Amino acid sequence: MPLVVGLDVGTQGARAIACDEGGRVVAQSSCPFDTDPQVIGLPPGWFEQDARVWWDSASRCLRSVTASLAGFGLGAGCIAAIAVDSTSGTVVPVDGSGTPLRPAIMYNDTRSRVEADECNEAGRDLTKKLGYRFGSSFALPKLLWLKRNEPRVWDAAHKLVHAADFIVGNLTGDFGVTDNSNALKTGCDLVELRWPDFIFRDLGIDRAKLPALAVPGEPIGRVTAECARLTGLEQGTPVVAGVSDGTAGFIASGASAVGEWNSTIGTTLVLRGISERLIRDPQGRIYCHRHPDGWWLPGGASNVGGECLAELFPDADYDMLNREAAELIPSGVVCYPLVRRGERLPFVDPEAQGFLPNGGLRGAELYAACLEGVAFAERWCYELMEDLGAPVGHTVYATGGGAKSVTWMRIRAAVLRKRLVRPAVTEAAMGAAIVAASRTLYTSLAQAVAAMVKQDLAVEPEDALAEAYQDRYAAFRAECAARGLGGG
Repeated sequence: MPLVVGLDVGTQGARAIACDEGGRVVAQSSCPFDTDPQVIGLPPGWFEQDARVWWDSASRCLRSVTASLAGFGLGAGCIAAIAVDSTSGTVVPVDGSGTPLRPAIMYNDTRSRVEADECNEAGRDLTKKLGYRFGSSFALPKLLWLKRNEPRVWDAAHKLVHAADFIVGNLTGDFGVTDNSNALKTGCDLVELRWPDFIFRDLGIDRAKLPALAVPGEPIGRVTAECARLTGLEQGTPVVAGVSDGTAGFIASGASAVGEWNSTIGTTLVLRGISERLIRDPQGRIYCHRHPDGWWLPGGASNVGGECLAELFPDADYDMLNREAAELIPSGVVCYPLVRRGERLPFVDPEAQGFLPNGGLRGAELYAACLEGVAFAERWCYELMEDLGAPVGHTVYATGGGAKSVTWMRIRAAVLRKRLVRPAVTEAAMGAAIVAASRTLYTSLAQAVAAMVKQDLAVEPEDALAEAYQDRYAAFRAECAARGLGGG
C-alpha cells in the first residue's frame, strides 16, 4: 500500500500525516516545540525563532509516524514521497553545512518597512506584472535588511532559505532548492518561474545565495542516511517540493476546480481560490500564487476573524454560545468586529478601527453579532474578488476554527448565498501530503485533491435567513461607509 507523508512546521510545533491514495490517514503525529524557539528582548515588531528547534520537532514527528506504521506492520519503504510546508516569508541564512548563522527572521517581522519600499521601486515591473506589492512581511525586504545590517552573517551565508527549505535540507542534505509557492515573497517571477534580474542588479543580492526554483510536487531530493537514522524514514525516500502553509491549507480544503474557493477563519480571515488567469489588484489587497497545474490562486487576508471572539469571550463556553446564538439570528445589529488597528482586506487602511454594536450588548447577542460581522466582511471580500475578475462559484470550502461552529456555518452560508463545505481533515500537513501524492500517486494536483479530500459537513444557504441578511448586509456596508471604512 503506497503512502505519502505531509509535514507541516508552524510557529509552535510540527505535525506529520501519513495517508494513502484515498486520503485515509494511516498515521499522524503532532509535536510541540520542546523549548521555546522565540528570541526574547527584541525591538517592537521584530520576531525571530531558533530554526534548529523546528527540525528537532519535525524529526520527532516523523519518528512517531514511522513507529506507528511499524505497529501496523507497515515498513517505511511504503512511503512514496514526502512534502513539507511552513510559514511563508520566514528566512534563514545557513552556512555550507546547513547550520543557521542566526535566528530565523519570522514571517510576521516588520523591521524591513524601508527595504520593502525599495523593493517595490526596484521591482516595479514585476509587481505590475504580478499585481501585488512587497510588504515588510515578505522575504525579499528581510534579505535586503540582513545584507545591510548584518554584513558578517551575509558574507558567511551559503544560502538564504525559507523555513520549509530548511526542513527539506535536513531531510535531503540539499539546502539549495525551494518551491515557487514560498518563493513568491522573495520576488520569484511566477509567470516565467525564475528569479528576476532586479534582485541582483538593483538590490545587490548575490544570485548564488538564492535557492534554485522548483514546482510543488516536483522531486527535489531523497532522504539521507543521517535523516533516516533520526526519523525512521527509509534512506532514499523521495522528497518533493512543497508549498507555503497557507497554500497547503487551501489544498487540504478540497477546492480543486476553477471558481472554487476556501475561506479559513482562524485569528483572521484568509481567502484563496482558483482562477484560469492571473488576477491583479492595483491597491495590493490580494496577490496570486501559481497553482502547480498552471492555474492561479488569487487570495488575501482580512484582519477580522476569530480574534474578536478570543478578545471579547476569552473564557466562554463556545458550545453554549453557539446554541444560544442559533436562536437569535438574524440579529438586528451590525458591527465590524476588528479588534486590532489596521485592515488589509477588503480594503487597505493601516489606521482602520472596527466598531461593535451600540447599546452595550453582552453574551449571546454580542456573540451572534460578531459572527454576522465576520460573515459580512467575508461577503465583501468575495464581492471584491469578483469585481477584480476572479470567478467565484457556488461552493466555498470552509476551514479553520470558525468552521467548527455549525451556527457560524449557517450564518455564513446565508450571508454569502453559497454552499459551505467542511473537509474531514483540515490540517496543512494534509495539504502537504496531497502535494506529495500529486506527481507520484497521481498525475496532477487537481486529481489528487479530488481523490483524497473527504467531506465532513455541507451547509446550504437557508432561503429565509439569506433573504433577511440581504438588508442587514446593506446596512453593514452603509455603516462602514459612514465611518470611512473602505469607502463602503
